[in-house]
Amino acid sequence: MRITDPRAIRALAHPLRLDLIDLLGRIGPATATTCAKHLDTSQASCSFHLRQLAKYGYVTEAEPSEDKRERLWQLTDHEQKWSRTEGGPAAMELERVFIEREAARMAAWTEARTSAAKAWQDAAFVSGVSVPLTPEELDAIGKEFMRLLEPYIARLSNLSLVPGDASSARIFLHGAPHAPLDT
Repeated sequence: MRITDPRAIRALAHPLRLDLIDLLGRIGPATATTCAKHLDTSQASCSFHLRQLAKYGYVTEAEPSEDKRERLWQLTDHEQKWSRTEGGPAAMELERVFIEREAARMAAWTEARTSAAKAWQDAAFVSGVSVPLTPEELDAIGKEFMRLLEPYIARLSNLSLVPGDASSARIFLHGAPHAPLDT
């Protein structure tokens, strides 16, 4: 989903709404009560924020469960992209919140790493490199990373593709020019 409306971008720049989108992407359709249990918050808060996400098209009501009284929510798209140029200050705020959340996740993994299974400890990675690139080359690298992830992203829509020993893993990609050096 490509988001250009600053109001829709602003609606996403709330940590609980980002948590709800992440959670629904991981567990599939869920009620506000289920979301509240996973996110350690109130059902009323989750319900309010799910309705706000629905207002801007990020989530929709899923097929009713066996208990018709329950309201299940699902993602409309597993990927959200926002326009940095069209989104203005709202896009800048969303990126700031998004990056802070990703940094916190990376720090949390570093703290918890030793309690994870050895296979996950060995597979997890953090790396970085500074290379000379043109804007077009940086854009091509970002698109290539996303192309590499496509088969794994497809699993989100077809759970039969998920291997039995799979676990949810977070991949955060960032590419940007360095600030100019003082000469």
